[in-house]
Amino acid sequence: MALYTARSRSLIYHLKSKLASLGAVINQNCWVPHFTDHHPPLSPSRPTHHYLRNPDAIPTNDANPFLSHRFKFTQAGKRLDLIGNSTDDTRVLNFPGGEVKFTPEMKFIPQSSTERIRCYRVLDDNGQPITNRNFVQISEEVAVKMYSDMATLQVMDTIFYEAQRQGRISFYLTTIGEEAINIASAAALHFDDLIFPQYREPGVLLWRGFTLQEFANQCFGNKADYGRGRQMPIHYGSSKHNYITVSSTVAWLLDCSTQLPHAVGAAYALKMDGRDACTVTYFGDGGTSEGDFHAALNFAAVMEAPVIFICRNNGWAISTPVSDQFRSIFPLHVFSSDGIAVRGQAYGVRSIRVDGNDALAMFSAVETARRIAIDEQRPILIEALTYRAGHHSTSDDSTKYRPAEEIEWWRIEQDPVSRFRKWIESNGWWSDEAESKHRTTIRKQLLDAIQVAEKSEKPPITELFADVYDVPPSNLFEQERSLRETMNRHPQDFPSDFPF
Repeated sequence: MALYTARSRSLIYHLKSKLASLGAVINQNCWVPHFTDHHPPLSPSRPTHHYLRNPDAIPTNDANPFLSHRFKFTQAGKRLDLIGNSTDDTRVLNFPGGEVKFTPEMKFIPQSSTERIRCYRVLDDNGQPITNRNFVQISEEVAVKMYSDMATLQVMDTIFYEAQRQGRISFYLTTIGEEAINIASAAALHFDDLIFPQYREPGVLLWRGFTLQEFANQCFGNKADYGRGRQMPIHYGSSKHNYITVSSTVAWLLDCSTQLPHAVGAAYALKMDGRDACTVTYFGDGGTSEGDFHAALNFAAVMEAPVIFICRNNGWAISTPVSDQFRSIFPLHVFSSDGIAVRGQAYGVRSIRVDGNDALAMFSAVETARRIAIDEQRPILIEALTYRAGHHSTSDDSTKYRPAEEIEWWRIEQDPVSRFRKWIESNGWWSDEAESKHRTTIRKQLLDAIQVAEKSEKPPITELFADVYDVPPSNLFEQERSLRETMNRHPQDFPSDFPF
């Protein structure tokens, strides 16, 4: 409804502007046809058009069938003065899509730039700043919270993954290797910013105050789960934390980007309402291979929506490598293009490539992107380079399509959590004692939360048919009755804790 209202306002404004311009043109009698005795009204030798911006195209003597009179009290006269000195080499034509200069040289645009887009980085592999400039300074309090949440995310992934392997939950996805993208971006945003996540951003919700018990309730789908057990595990959502629920559609199988157009629409609504906030949407490299990504970028650019697109380019869309998705930044031949960041430029979206394993670089890039998006009312695309150091999900064995040694190297040598820990330790803000205490505490809290979530009641059957209609139609009651009959006839086909 907000998007509809915003588009309506924009359309009304656009129509009023066009009508006003048309009225001015009619009243001023801008173009006056003037024929001589020597030329017919239509001359086939040289067509003329009032959108041509060179002296010969706007004749002012009897050698041409048309005589132009300059606009009165408008910018048109000034524009004609400006083009009075143009030559054939600088002829400009006002196409509906914009002004275009012509050239006699036939030249195809190359498929890629000779210079690759560089990757913004602050910390080296040893956690030391490359330079003391060009990054946003953060306080000790923020830095310690960032690291503690990154460590919490690691522990949470390990325990929930093991719980799925034990058959206690049905499904799970980890964020191993991508903790910096989660936490650093969340730290750089404001609470009023709307988050449109994919399925690998639980750290953003963790930063905003979602408790370990709430995570456990969702994964177990119990009565306390905000989704009432209707979602897959790790498909979190919280209106309280401005975190839009993760959606599993058909496109999700290909690394979903279905939430991108919604994020742009919400950002446009924020803009129309004059809100000091933006929307942020996360997606993987596989999502950029879907149409929703391109539609969203174009939509955002044209409508100048304050939205930040954060792409986690971790190299894999489940088992599909980036080399099979697009001309990647890892060239195998001379015809490679430049990954995802360059796509923003094609749509008129300001873009940056960032080391996604560098928490300080991610924080600086997102904090700056937010300021630009809101102050200048424009979209921003961030390509965060990283590596998915875990399996795609508990339904996947990534060693079937990539070397185990490669996974291990990235997991150990390029671990974003270890890199950031080295930096805060060098500042005297963290220690081995604090590390041991924190991880032990979080592990105990998670195990307790799992026990509580596991023992909690499941939602009643009626919840399957709720939260859609204010007044449920008769066909939903019929579906509920049919389900109950099926359950009673075949109780052996349902889990023992199923709420009959």
